[in-house]
Amino acid sequence: MDPVLPAWSEPFVRERRAALARLPPLDQITREWAWDGADGSGVTVAILDSGVEGDHPAVGGRLVASYRVEPAAEPEAEPVVLEEEAAVDVVGHGTACAGIIHAIAPAADLVSIRVLGPENRGRGTVFAAGLDFAIERRYPIVNLSLSSKSEALYGAFHDLADRAYFAGMLLVCAANNLPGASYPSLFSSVVSVAAHDVADPWTFFHNPAPPVEFGAYGLDVPIAWRDGTSIAASGNSFAAPHIAGIAALIRSRHPSVRPFELKAILAATATPLPLAGRA
Repeated sequence: MDPVLPAWSEPFVRERRAALARLPPLDQITREWAWDGADGSGVTVAILDSGVEGDHPAVGGRLVASYRVEPAAEPEAEPVVLEEEAAVDVVGHGTACAGIIHAIAPAADLVSIRVLGPENRGRGTVFAAGLDFAIERRYPIVNLSLSSKSEALYGAFHDLADRAYFAGMLLVCAANNLPGASYPSLFSSVVSVAAHDVADPWTFFHNPAPPVEFGAYGLDVPIAWRDGTSIAASGNSFAAPHIAGIAALIRSRHPSVRPFELKAILAATATPLPLAGRA
C-alpha cells in the first residue's frame, strides 16, 4: 500500500518564503498602489460574447483577434473554433463590453470569441467550448457577460473555472439578471458581478456576503452597439466589463498577481459602503 504522505511543502522552504510574499497588508492597498499610471499595456482581455465589431470607434483599434465557435455538426462531435477574417458582432452586446473595457484600460489588447447568435442566445456546449479555447490560450482576463443555466453542464463549467484559476487566469462573470442559478458565475474561483445605479465607472462595491461579490455601473450605461452606433442599456452584462477593465489595469501594473490576489486587491480598493444605519 502507498504510504500516507504529508502535503507537498517544497514551495514553503526557507529559501522561497520571502519570494512568495508579494502583496502589502490589505489595509495598505490603495488604488494608487493598485493601478496608478497603468493603462492595460501588456494585458489581453478575451471577450466571450456575440462578437466584437473591430472597427467600432469605441474599441479603439485594440481588437487583435476574432474567433467564432461553430456548433457540432453531429451529435457526438465537438464544437469547432474558427478564426474570423472580418471581426463582426451579430448583436452589439460583445461590442458594448469591449467598448467599456477599452474606455477603462485603453492599451489592453482585446480578443473576441463569438459564442452567441443573432438573437443573443447560444448553446451551453458552444459557450463551454469557447471558454475551453480561451483557457488553452491562457488569456490573463476573460469577460463573461453571459451564463448557462444547464445543470447538465455544471461539472464541465466547474472544471473549466478550476483550470482557469490554476492557470492564473481571472474569469469575470456577470451574475444572472433574473433569480436563479447560472454558471460559471456562482463558482468561488471567478469574480461575479452585478449592476448598481451609480453613474461612475470607477465606483464599484464589494459584497462581503457572496456569491455575487462585486457591484459595478450597470444601469442606463452609454454603450457601443453594432454598425458603429451607441445606445444606453442596463444589465449585469455591462457591469462585468467595468470590473474586467479595472482588473486589466491591476494586471498591467502587477503582472504576476494570481486570481485570488486580484480578488483581494479589488476588495481592498472597492468604494466604501455606508455603515448600517447611516446614509
